[in-house]
Amino acid sequence: MISTHAAGPITAEHLQQYQSQFESDPKNRLAMNAVTKNPVHAVALNREVVASVNHVYSHMLKSNEATAQERSGRCWLFAGLNLFRVEAMKRLNVEKFELSQSYMMFWDKLEKANYFLESILDTLSEPTDGRLIMFLLQNPIQDGGQWDMFVNLVKKYGVVPKSFMPETESSGNSWVMTSLITHRLREDAAELRRMSARGAGMADLRARKVDMMSDIYRMLTIHLGQPPREFFWQWRDKDDLFHRDGAITPQQFFSRYVQFDLDAMVCLIHCPTADKPFNTLYTISYLGNVAEGEIIRYLNVEMPVFKQAAVRQIVDGKPVWFGCDVGKMLERDLGILHTGLYDYASVYGAPFRADKAERVEYGQSVMTHAMVFTGVDLDDQGRPVKWRVENSWGDKLGDKGFLVMSDAWFDEYMYEVAVEKQYVPQELLPILESEPVRLPPWDPMGALAIAS
Repeated sequence: MISTHAAGPITAEHLQQYQSQFESDPKNRLAMNAVTKNPVHAVALNREVVASVNHVYSHMLKSNEATAQERSGRCWLFAGLNLFRVEAMKRLNVEKFELSQSYMMFWDKLEKANYFLESILDTLSEPTDGRLIMFLLQNPIQDGGQWDMFVNLVKKYGVVPKSFMPETESSGNSWVMTSLITHRLREDAAELRRMSARGAGMADLRARKVDMMSDIYRMLTIHLGQPPREFFWQWRDKDDLFHRDGAITPQQFFSRYVQFDLDAMVCLIHCPTADKPFNTLYTISYLGNVAEGEIIRYLNVEMPVFKQAAVRQIVDGKPVWFGCDVGKMLERDLGILHTGLYDYASVYGAPFRADKAERVEYGQSVMTHAMVFTGVDLDDQGRPVKWRVENSWGDKLGDKGFLVMSDAWFDEYMYEVAVEKQYVPQELLPILESEPVRLPPWDPMGALAIAS
């Protein structure tokens, strides 16, 4: 409740003023008539922008069929596996190929559950109604993730072809599964904290945690199926030649047929807020999935460095995993990301004024979705004009599932790229070995890619 001495109520005079100002401009009535009958995006859509967009690029990588994450927040897993399948298709000599996203989802959920319970054990002295515990309880095993979380999963569990762990109802529509497991985990957290309050030692708490994790494993298996620990691999390539490798583990499949050098990668972010100086390494407290895995590491760099690293990798023929705020200035059906796409100022009679830093600081923009760059259009001076985006929303949107992003949109709503270290300026590489600045769990840069 607002204290009475500070209250500034809306008075009858204010209401009369607001109504008079609205009625004084005929364009307001026109906008009202249009928007009460149609979605505001349809009214505000800038047809000049739509007409100017094309899917022709100066540098474009070979296309693969679009994937579909359905009604789940696994975009970051799809994006990572879409990088890998490019390498696997070369070594298998096949035209079509897809890795199992359901397999990765299973291990991510299991590891997140363990990470959550370990975080509860690490915070037993914190008050239940304190900000940290309330934050940890909020979304312990949501679908979203980050690049370093993907790396940790691959290093521990490898990958499998999709045929060995196909999609299920819950992998493509994950809300019920996630909510029920979250229910169980919150009960487990309460039990561990009660045991600690009664004097149980850490050994007893961890022994109980092992039993709890058995329940989580069972629930995940019921929803997603049993993940293969070994499978029999044979295939026929595009030249109709038969190959057999026999019994193979997911880790062996990754090392033989993907061979993606995860250790050569670095995660760059662009966050222009005053509290995060550029050329500094950051991590996020209590953000992760694999308890014994590597921590999240972001190198915050200025936009020219951030952008040029992505350009150079694409020009060298390699796709780029990235994270952005996909819901801003997006025409989903047409597959367009463009800062001039919607003319809200004309509809509402006032522009939105916040810059990128202010949007981040005040909660208007964070990373929400991960995708892959598979092309860039450079002008005659080598400057990017637009970017080609491989999405995971199926093949009905955009150009058979591929989006087009204007370079101005890149500046405003791009937050993260995973690139090879060779594309980072040499003078910045030593920073990667420094001790990262630890940010609180609720920092905007701790947002997970989860859009569907």
